[in-house]
Amino acid sequence: MKSVLILLFSLTPIFIGVCIPSTLESSSIEITILYDNYVFSEGTKADWGFSCIIKGTEKTILFDTGTSGGTLFHNIDKLKVNPKDVELVAISHFHRDHTGGLFSFLEKNNKVTTYLPVSFPAAFEGRVKKLEAKVVSVSKPVEICKNVFSTGEMGTRIKEQSLILNTSKGLVVITGCAHPGIVDIVKRAKEVIDKNIYLVFGGFHLMQKSDVEVKDIISQLKDLGVEKVGATHCTGERAIKLFKQSYGDNFVQMGVGKVIKISE
Repeated sequence: MKSVLILLFSLTPIFIGVCIPSTLESSSIEITILYDNYVFSEGTKADWGFSCIIKGTEKTILFDTGTSGGTLFHNIDKLKVNPKDVELVAISHFHRDHTGGLFSFLEKNNKVTTYLPVSFPAAFEGRVKKLEAKVVSVSKPVEICKNVFSTGEMGTRIKEQSLILNTSKGLVVITGCAHPGIVDIVKRAKEVIDKNIYLVFGGFHLMQKSDVEVKDIISQLKDLGVEKVGATHCTGERAIKLFKQSYGDNFVQMGVGKVIKISE
């Protein structure tokens, strides 16, 4: 077995408050939802969990892997996604509905660098290494490829990282479950890159919040300049409805098979 490199020296720490002026140069960034609680495209399967693939960035990125490798690969096949295209994997947090498909994926493609929050158990990291994938532990905000950043590990009880894409239309923030709080994640994104927020999507984890609390969160996101939202996965039906009502045409419907294109 070939040795596995831990790419500690490849990390470029990002100091909070530094503005990154350049943007992604691709004419089109394409993000496809591979795993979600909802179906968007016929023939795909819904399940509790989240995953998406990001293309058009310097490197193709898989963010989270859902609960089941079987369901993940059913959707990958239906959506005609080539798992061999993936170069980077980022896992948001240590819950099975985001990590469950990882090892099935690595059995198909281990030529990837896997970004895990530093709080992940050593045994989990060891399993990734055993499959000969590279591992990077993330604690602070970091650029994982050109103009794609991790927020760094956030939260107290449940620790989580989210992704930030610096695009020509503004920042795109992708969350797994947003356990640290969706408002705090957006604030962190703006601290990492001083720029408008074009789109925030993923799980917002608002199922236990009252209507008043959800409306307050929506108000705070609007005050932060969030132009579009795609609340899904663990957000909760009631909260999703409130986001739709508030954002109107700027609410982006999610679900397995949804393709988000961000063009110049």
